[in-house]
Amino acid sequence: MAVPGNFTELALCRIHERPDATAYQFVRAGREGVLEADPLSYGELGRRALRLAAWLQERGCHGQRVLILHSDGEQFVTSFLGCLFAGAVAVPAPPPGGARQNVERVAAIVRDAAVSYLMTDSDNASAVSQLLATTGHADVVCLATDRATPSAPDDWREPGLFPDDVAYLQYTSGSVSEPKGVMVTHRNMLANQEAVRQAMRTGPDSVVGGWLPFHHDMGLAGHLLHPLWLGGRGVLMSPVGFVRRPVNWLRMIDEYGITTGGGPNLGYDLCVRRVTDEQLAGLDLARWETAVNGAEPVRAETLDAFAERFAPAGFRRSAFYPCYGLAEATLLVCGGVPGVTARERTVDAGELEHHGLRGPRPGRPTRRLVSCGIPRGCEVRIVDPESHAQLPDGRVGEVWVRGDSVGHGYWNRPLENGQAFRAVTADGSGGFLRTGDLGALDGGELFVTGRLKDLMIVAGRNLYPQDIERSVQRVSALFGSSAAFSVESDRDHVVVVQEVRTGRDFETELASLAAAVQSRVAEEFEVAAENVLLVRPGTVRRTTSGKLQRGAMRQMFLAGQIRPLHEVVAPEVRRLVAGGTDARPAGRGAGER
Repeated sequence: MAVPGNFTELALCRIHERPDATAYQFVRAGREGVLEADPLSYGELGRRALRLAAWLQERGCHGQRVLILHSDGEQFVTSFLGCLFAGAVAVPAPPPGGARQNVERVAAIVRDAAVSYLMTDSDNASAVSQLLATTGHADVVCLATDRATPSAPDDWREPGLFPDDVAYLQYTSGSVSEPKGVMVTHRNMLANQEAVRQAMRTGPDSVVGGWLPFHHDMGLAGHLLHPLWLGGRGVLMSPVGFVRRPVNWLRMIDEYGITTGGGPNLGYDLCVRRVTDEQLAGLDLARWETAVNGAEPVRAETLDAFAERFAPAGFRRSAFYPCYGLAEATLLVCGGVPGVTARERTVDAGELEHHGLRGPRPGRPTRRLVSCGIPRGCEVRIVDPESHAQLPDGRVGEVWVRGDSVGHGYWNRPLENGQAFRAVTADGSGGFLRTGDLGALDGGELFVTGRLKDLMIVAGRNLYPQDIERSVQRVSALFGSSAAFSVESDRDHVVVVQEVRTGRDFETELASLAAAVQSRVAEEFEVAAENVLLVRPGTVRRTTSGKLQRGAMRQMFLAGQIRPLHEVVAPEVRRLVAGGTDARPAGRGAGER
């Protein structure tokens, strides 16, 4: 096939080449927990998408933003491709579903993207219409695609797209700042899909699958669009289906022959904790060639625990594929070699605080780092975030990326785009994306160490919140998720919000646990953890893909919106909470996204 000029040409080619082949299987748990799948062929997908595209074209939607709010996978992929075939700009977002966080997010996206049309399904139509009315967007046309009578496929006309036309807006998770829509062009899509194919060595015989939501970059570009790019088969389940029964993800991999797919570190952790011995005995994971671990920091401890737990089911440690990417670069930036165990480095924790990678020293704290592989289809540099000087191997700085996968910027944010997407190094090399992530190159491989915005500067020391969180979680088997961050008055204060499952004598127990948290942080990090909040499970905020929202937790803390079961808070910090803010300078913490 000729090199496509846009993703629409590629998709149409696949549809015409393989009309009777299965494009997707949408998996759910049926009666008595048996997995069932709804198949969708390439031909049927094409017919549905072209009918919807013709409907959009009749209404002059070329270049207009169309919001996609579907909980059903078949309808989502139909609406997404329908937008692309019509030359409209698809805007995936999470269905409101009654969750306040999703309602607020959708309202913000409708406002920011200035959407003209909205695609949803009958299950969500009422809630969506109410949302539009209450947020002052009653003029947005809402279509329940499962009830609509779209136009005939023959009414569709080729939209005349160019490589640099925007295909969709990928709204960022908002784990550090308000959601922003990354303008992903057809050129970006083609470049990144080819990078994924080369990095993971996928092909038409690959079976790609997972459970991440389609408004997430890995769920959309990795799990939904990559099978289409390959002309292969995608096997997908809903995030709710995974969270309710994590073993169903592994059963789906087994029963439907998934070779490539994965999720964030949190997903593997959940499987280790919740899959029983009885469930494990019925699994065969030997065909899982590439178990992708990305979307949040990769933990060596999780790789070890999962590999050990599921080795009896045929899982190989070498199948793990730690990688690095972000929505601003469409999806993939760095990845390793399939079938080769990722490199690890055990480094001196104290030296890491001073932005260096150095081997362990006797009697000193250490940290294990997992390689995210080499740059794939792009250029990666490590840069001092203040001076913009390029740093040598082994030095930690901000990760900067340049290449055809990098988006054109955030929708309707020209000033921010100049800083974030067109950064220039001290030696005059331009066109870089500032990721806001911290990392180092070692032997050409990227080791991500944290987020620039999350970095805590306490008593002159650079502390990574994830290190504190991991340490605190080991204090008690009653502990679940945690979030560590800092607030500032005359100095920086460490705050730890820790979820805990309580028993009958919880008052005495909680006081003891809070004291144990303070002792652990003081002993391991040599800083005072004066502020510890023990909270109910579910309090710590995460995105739909499981990414910890430390920025949101910090804002909730300062606004007095966290209701702890037990708290220990320093007087000066309590005054900050009463005032609803801290003394942090507005410019501190560059590179947020």
